[in-house]
Amino acid sequence: MAEDLLDKGAIVQRDKETYAIAPHIPGGIITDFNLLRRMADVGDKYGAKAIKLTSAQRFALVGLKAEDLDRVWQDLGLIAGAAIGLCVRSIKICPGTTFCRLGMQDAVGVGLKLDELYHGMPLPYKFKIGVSGCPNNCSESPIKDIGLVGMNKGWRVLAGGYVSGLKPRLADVIAADLNDDQVLDLTARILEWYKQADKKKRLGRVIDDVGLDRFKEDLGLPVG
Repeated sequence: MAEDLLDKGAIVQRDKETYAIAPHIPGGIITDFNLLRRMADVGDKYGAKAIKLTSAQRFALVGLKAEDLDRVWQDLGLIAGAAIGLCVRSIKICPGTTFCRLGMQDAVGVGLKLDELYHGMPLPYKFKIGVSGCPNNCSESPIKDIGLVGMNKGWRVLAGGYVSGLKPRLADVIAADLNDDQVLDLTARILEWYKQADKKKRLGRVIDDVGLDRFKEDLGLPVG
């Protein structure tokens, strides 16, 4: 029976014969429109059944044959998005102050920096980050392992959210009014803490195991 092919970024489909791949497009932002044309051409050339928009701001080419995968990647000229595996799967980014009239903080700038630093980083379990430029939370920050929310005075930071499984968890607010550099520093500390904890479960479950106060103390954050 066919299985996922991690080295090719390929996820076996329901028919157990074909695969889907999701090229990495940081923040889902495309400024070279030839990429869209190239993706459509590749889909036609290799008989993809569909090109699907994913919740992680990617385009997934669905229904590819295993023997075509290497050529597909070569023709696309892109790397695989971290759609599978135990790692930082995605950094979801809203338009922020770059495009949106409601943006309060630079979600695109901070989100792309986080993507550059952490996309695909190996971790004890799958991990997702959401960067929302205002409290409307278009990047679903409260249900991400790390969620950033732009406010008038800076970034609010949340940790421990997820919706996978039968018992979803909303993230806890752990810091507020941080600037861009402070957010990047705190994110690095959270990821290092999670790696050191070395628990094969979502960050939120690890926080529940040790207690929110202990988590914040370990990060050097005020408690209470």
